[in-house]
Amino acid sequence: MTIQNATELDAIDLKLLTLLQQDATWSHQALADQVHISPATCHRRIKRLRDEGFIERQVCILSPHRLAQTMGWGLTALVEISLDVQTQEVLDAFEARAVADAEVQQCWRVSPGPDFVLVVQVRDMPAYQALAHRLFTQDAQVRNVRAFFSVKRAKFGTQIPIA
Repeated sequence: MTIQNATELDAIDLKLLTLLQQDATWSHQALADQVHISPATCHRRIKRLRDEGFIERQVCILSPHRLAQTMGWGLTALVEISLDVQTQEVLDAFEARAVADAEVQQCWRVSPGPDFVLVVQVRDMPAYQALAHRLFTQDAQVRNVRAFFSVKRAKFGTQIPIA
């Protein structure tokens, strides 16, 4: 299987992607110095990587632990969802409802096992119960829900390993 219009990434592209995954606030000058190119070339390369979809978006990752200390709340749950029926329409409908909910941080369609795994971040247990009612109990197609509540986050990363 060949991918048409596939862009080849050279060593400089890969190094830029690695550096940006570590810290997206680097200036073009600082990045250029790291990969030994001019700032203008660095800017053009990053723009191309963005335009071609290698860089989806740049975000600020907040610390749920620090927010919980400051605001007095925070509950993370990993939730497995199995549906009664696995037609494309039913799967797509549940997925659309899940991704539209602000408290759902991640939605993964998985196989084998459950149909979906969600990562949810809510204020507290009553907020989780409200989310469960919205997404799981109001939908007649949801057959099984298994929730796992985080007691400690040992590792969290967003980086994709680049050789």
